[in-house]
Amino acid sequence: MRTGIRTTLAVAAAATLLGSVAACGTSDDDASASPSASSGSAISAERCEKNKAAGEITYLSGYQWQASASILEYAAADKLGYFKDLCLNVKLQPGTGDVAQNTKLLASGKVTFSPVSEQDILTANANGIKVQGISSYSNVGLEVLMTMPDVTDLKQLNGTTLGQKGAMPVGVQAMLVQAGADYKSIKQVVVGYDPSILPRGQVKSLTGFISNEPNQLKAQGKEVKVWRPYDYKVPGSLGAMAVNPDFAAKNPTAVEDVLRAQLHAFEYCETHAGECVAAAAKLTGAGYDEKANEGIWTTEVDTIRSSVPAGTPLGSVDTANVSSLVTMLNTYTGTKIVDADAQAEFAPQYVKNIYTGDKLIWPAP
Repeated sequence: MRTGIRTTLAVAAAATLLGSVAACGTSDDDASASPSASSGSAISAERCEKNKAAGEITYLSGYQWQASASILEYAAADKLGYFKDLCLNVKLQPGTGDVAQNTKLLASGKVTFSPVSEQDILTANANGIKVQGISSYSNVGLEVLMTMPDVTDLKQLNGTTLGQKGAMPVGVQAMLVQAGADYKSIKQVVVGYDPSILPRGQVKSLTGFISNEPNQLKAQGKEVKVWRPYDYKVPGSLGAMAVNPDFAAKNPTAVEDVLRAQLHAFEYCETHAGECVAAAAKLTGAGYDEKANEGIWTTEVDTIRSSVPAGTPLGSVDTANVSSLVTMLNTYTGTKIVDADAQAEFAPQYVKNIYTGDKLIWPAP
């Protein structure tokens, strides 16, 4: 399960930690959307000292500086000076796309925050890798199945060939079963990262991510049908975040304010996508496709905003969704996760504490 990570984009790898950069200026029109201040001037002296006492905080991205939800906002928050405003010493590190490695680094304390899907948080903890979920944007997972438009019922895939990237996304498997397809009759083959194998007829169906392969094929003038597990009442998560549990226990104010800066940057990037993508491009260097990454960002934002119930604070942990994920993982992966244990692996209070109703409190109290 590689939610939020797509390894198909050609971006340059960055091997070292990237420090925070100075806050960029804003126009008068942008000032209300993007307040910036000198270090710590946006919060009380007491809160500032607590955040400074947390020390260096390392954020590890999911996959490089791809413009996915829970990645782009961190590049933007750093560029806009939001971490500095809250007296947070946040260092940015690009991830490789290896979710298992990210959870191990989180559990060991070598990194502090990282995007990890709710289902991957559950799986990690079930395997003794202790990480804590603190937020999630949406219950709509990124994994999808693509077919050509002539497929109108998933049962039409019985006995056909399905292309996947080395592991079958559990949500896609659950969707096929829920739709009444004969899952065992579908031949799975491992394929590369060129989605054009679908319109070329080399496979009948292809797994992918809602903000990646469909956009690539559309840019090539190829029309495909996208099947979302969410539409078959299969749970998922998009843009979920995890933290090292020991750090969170010792520094609850810093956890709140890292999320506060993230969510404030999300709101800013909704209307300043090009500027935020440019910040990610600067962190990456040569080879970063800004147009494709802006498409990733806008697709994910649209998915998030269309699925979050009115009045719900963005980033809230849906405990009912966690329970549904437990059931799905137990059913389709053979794990034995106890729901009560699973609920304890998530901490909804951090997001709750930074909102008044569904309005983010900025700056901190």
